[in-house]
Amino acid sequence: MPKSRKDVTSEERFAKIVQALSRYSGVTPPDTTQSKKRFGSSGLKVHDKIFAMISSRDEFVVKLPQQRVDALISSGQGKRFDPGHGRLMKEWLTVETTSGQVWLRLAKEAMEFVASRPAPKKARKVSHVR
Repeated sequence: MPKSRKDVTSEERFAKIVQALSRYSGVTPPDTTQSKKRFGSSGLKVHDKIFAMISSRDEFVVKLPQQRVDALISSGQGKRFDPGHGRLMKEWLTVETTSGQVWLRLAKEAMEFVASRPAPKKARKVSHVR
């Protein structure tokens, strides 16, 4: 007997997102060899930067521009992501719906947003000459 939509777990729904987006250039699936549950270990990445993931609380989370996150929160489609230390993240949205279509649309939007951003500059070591 096939599962009803309510019986589909977030991991199964996310696996469909991973499958759909893995064909895009620069996209890599989550690292399933990680035994620890650390931030982003379940993340879908583009150019080694996380853009969508399942949180440790089993929630679908995407990275979007702060203004877009604010708009989605205002419209009741999500809430700001809290990684667990009480500091809400401005560019990360916990998606309220379990709609696979909405998840895919937001994941694509997040992928494009993250891919368009420049890579973070590496911290430089400052040597003090005396």
